Amino acid sequence: MYLVSTPKLLRVLYPTLIWQIDTQDKCLYLTFDDGPHETATPFVLDTLKQFYAKATFFCIGKNVYKHRALFERIIAEGHSVGNHTQNHANGWDNNNYYYIKDVQVAGEVIPSNLFRPPYGRIKRSQIKLLQESDSFEGDEVANSGYHIIMWSVLSGDFDNSISKEKCLKNVLKNTKNGSIIVFHDSAKAFNKLEYALPKTLEHFSKAGYQFKAIELK
Repeated sequence: MYLVSTPKLLRVLYPTLIWQIDTQDKCLYLTFDDGPHETATPFVLDTLKQFYAKATFFCIGKNVYKHRALFERIIAEGHSVGNHTQNHANGWDNNNYYYIKDVQVAGEVIPSNLFRPPYGRIKRSQIKLLQESDSFEGDEVANSGYHIIMWSVLSGDFDNSISKEKCLKNVLKNTKNGSIIVFHDSAKAFNKLEYALPKTLEHFSKAGYQFKAIELK
């Protein structure tokens, strides 16, 4: 179960997490999780280039090791990158020690102060450890001071029970100024991504929107 549009209650309960970018400008923030992937990521990069769009890629550390050239291409083409753990770790299912270590290992190859928890599942104690310069059982948290980036619109491209048309509709219906939108540059999502991403870019570009990468100090 998942919600396409993030409810206000979640934003109230977790106010230190970033759910959208506050702006009155016609700007949108596309994000891509789980890459780099040998097929999906080049498609995304080529499609973004066609629309002069920038985006943010939340990468899994082990995938960066496998596809280092693709990771370097993401950065070279002006996009932002973020940490998505080394092994797609679920914060709810793992103790703090393992979870933070998994982020640390990914941080060795992903130079970024942006972090997105896989599945959006993260404990309050893990949030505190990642956001602050606390020590953890004697070890300093690597790259402490992460901005934890969530989302306001979930495309559902990972959901095998919905059509590619429904995936596109999820985005078009729920997106507004400052929305952080989630797609996945992965094998599982590629069929829907291939259909929905170009149409999303075309629709909002014609409406006068810019697509920007997330960059926070």
